[in-house]
Formats: sequence, C-alpha cells, structure tokens
Amino acid sequence: MIRPLLCLLLTGLSLAAADQPAGRSFLMLGGLTQIVDAAGKVTWKYPAVTRDGYILPNGNLLLTLSKTKAYPGGAVVEVTRDQKVVWEYKGTQSEVNTAVLLDNGNVMLTEAGDKPRLLEVARDGSIKVEIPLGCQVSNHHLQSRMARKLPNGHYLVPQDKTVREYDGAGKVVWERKSPESTLDNRSFCCLRNAAGHTLISLTVGNHVIEVDAAGKIVWELRDGDLPGVSVNRATALSWLPNGNIVFSNYAARAPQPKLVEITRDKQVVWTYVDKSNQGVHEFQLLDAEGKPQVGVLR
Repeated sequence: MIRPLLCLLLTGLSLAAADQPAGRSFLMLGGLTQIVDAAGKVTWKYPAVTRDGYILPNGNLLLTLSKTKAYPGGAVVEVTRDQKVVWEYKGTQSEVNTAVLLDNGNVMLTEAGDKPRLLEVARDGSIKVEIPLGCQVSNHHLQSRMARKLPNGHYLVPQDKTVREYDGAGKVVWERKSPESTLDNRSFCCLRNAAGHTLISLTVGNHVIEVDAAGKIVWELRDGDLPGVSVNRATALSWLPNGNIVFSNYAARAPQPKLVEITRDKQVVWTYVDKSNQGVHEFQLLDAEGKPQVGVLR
C-alpha cells in the first residue's frame, strides 16, 4: 500500500496539514529569478541569474547577480518592478555572493576573489565597512555564501567548511566547523535565532544541522529522514516563527520538490515542484499580499 504522503507527491500536489497553508508565495533566486504566488503561478520575472535577493519595503528588489559580460565580477542591483536598475554595485573581484539591505540604508555584501571580503556599501557607493574574510584563495567560488548581519552588529558568514562570526572590527568571535562525517560538508546558509542557536545547511552533503552556542548539534536533518521527500543539495534556509524550517533542494528536478517546509519533528507540511531545469539558490517567503513574511529568519 502506498503511503498517503507518497501519493500526494506522485500526483504533483503540495503537502499541507490542516493548520498549515495550502501553498506559499515566494521570491525565487537562481537560474530563474521570479516571484511565484501561492497557487504556483509566476507573477514576475527578471532576466538574470541571481545568487541572493530581497523584496524591499518600497517594492523594489535587491538582487545579487552572477557574473556576466556586463558584470564580470558579479554585481548587486536594485530594480523596480518594470526592471529598471535604480542602484548598482559592480563587483571588483571574481564573484559577489550575497547582499542584504541593512536598517541604516547600507548594503552588506560579500566578494569572493584573491582578497575575499565583507563590505557595507552606502547608497553613494562609498565603502563604510570592510572586513577581510579568512578563507582559502585557491577556489574563489567556494569562499563564502549567504552572509547575514546579526542584531548585535556582528556578521555570520558561511565559508568553505566553517561558519564564522566576525565582530565589527573583523575579529572571529565564534566558529563552527562542519561535521567531518558529512560526505561534502561545505556550509552554504546559516541563521541565528534569539536563543543563540545556529541553523546551517551543508549543501552537497545533503545535511542540515542546528547547533547551540557551544557548537553542539541539537537537531539535524539528513537525506532519508523525510518519507518520500529527498534532501538534495540543501542550500537556502528559512526559519519560521512557529519553528518550522523551509529549505531549498538546489539539485532537485521534478518530481522532486525544490522547496520543502517541515516541522521540528520532520513532518512535511508543504512542498514546491516545478518543471524547470533550474535550481533554487535562495528564496524569500512572501505573505498573501506579496510582501516579505514577517518574523521569518533567512
């Protein structure tokens, strides 16, 4: 007898418990840059490959662009809904891997290259903060991924096979190396909650861990833990106010879900599947009005 969860997957339907949303709207970043509504319909597109992105309070989008002929070092752009670029930062090295609009109006970003660094850039283009990132320089692409600024003013940065927390002066004040047992333990995304726990995705290892302030693993997810749903190169993470976790499967292709929402006890409550051959690199969950969902860590 086929289990009910697997039946839903085989028919291509999203999974939903009675008290969970039937669908979710989100901004998708990666080979496809687009907004998808709760019914799975694409409502907006941007013609670029992106690595990170946000819908801003003014309705524009802040997008981290992969390298192109126009942007050989990658870039960060703010675009309107009619795709007009109203602000940009052109990368000066090999790649720009993330960008976040801060409360002070600066844009925090990371650059990969011979001199990997984290920057805060003002809207006039001036660099307000520059922090060298301590990592290898032989493979620029693996140097850093989804960096985030913490409420205490520090920076949480996934680098190679380690997550590091830098203070405002650039000193490493906390770090957590990836578990050696993971097949390929490159860190991709890291989120810190109010309790001081850090959620980390280990992409090619198909592994997500939550560690406490001492670095001890207190929760984890591996491929095979979810009945009928794979963990296939977990990249982006979102931590919901109710404790649920949404992760992206970068290598997933239909019928495998590209986005998966689970409870703490590893029950699947929602999935997203599409027919494209592009992976989801990052995503931002949206509410029914298409605005960023309140209270979500990402």
